[in-house]
Amino acid sequence: MHEDDAGFRALMDKVTRDRGFRCSSYKDKCLRRRFAVRMRAKGTASHSEYARMLDADPREYDRLVRSLTINVTKFFRNWDTFSAVAQKVIPALWERGERELRLWSAGCSSGEEAYSVSILVHKHATEKNLLPRLESVSIVGTDIDRECLDDAERALYRDTALVETPADLRERYFPKVGGLFTMLPAVKRLVTFESRDLLGSPPPFENVHLLVCRNVVIYFEREAQDALFAEFHRVLAPGGFLVLGKVETLLGAARGLFSPVNARERIFRKI
Repeated sequence: MHEDDAGFRALMDKVTRDRGFRCSSYKDKCLRRRFAVRMRAKGTASHSEYARMLDADPREYDRLVRSLTINVTKFFRNWDTFSAVAQKVIPALWERGERELRLWSAGCSSGEEAYSVSILVHKHATEKNLLPRLESVSIVGTDIDRECLDDAERALYRDTALVETPADLRERYFPKVGGLFTMLPAVKRLVTFESRDLLGSPPPFENVHLLVCRNVVIYFEREAQDALFAEFHRVLAPGGFLVLGKVETLLGAARGLFSPVNARERIFRKI
């Protein structure tokens, strides 16, 4: 094995052992790129030299783990997808007549996706005179990055996070606090956040009615993807909905677990 490859593998093993971040489940290309960014930032020439630095500088370890998680997000990112969810999924959820509706935003980063779902739920409830039933709605956002979840709980955002938000929703649901935007309290209280590893932690609850996991699965190796889709199918309630990112799709055995609701927008339903 080439020395660089051996150092890369050793660094992967170290991060997994020390921090519980399952490097082997992520694509090598993705990990190499993120390792390289931090190595350049610290002026280290090799993976082995960088590994020694991590032992000496816990703060750099925190920066590395944070960089390994994918935290690019906005409110209503890819609006066409959220529009389809509003038209096809949210009404179907209410029509189920469930005593409790459980919605999960997996890999939620700093909360924009979870709050976007919450806004759609609140908007539909308002328009259909269903506001009392919001008491039965539980929305949980999960992510492996605790710092991102702290940001989500604070719910203070710059205007760059709202660039894809339709003007009417921006005006209605995002009051300003100083120079930042926050969430309307009626929307914010629908959502809670938990630190969980998609590949290693149990789901926040069973019998999920809507599971949104966008632009996360693509970074995993095929074996991890297969395991994740099987777990998604298990935790979804009968007829529950799964929403993926626009560049993601169901492969292999997962195709037999879900039927398309809107294939273009990557919206599926549990079979």
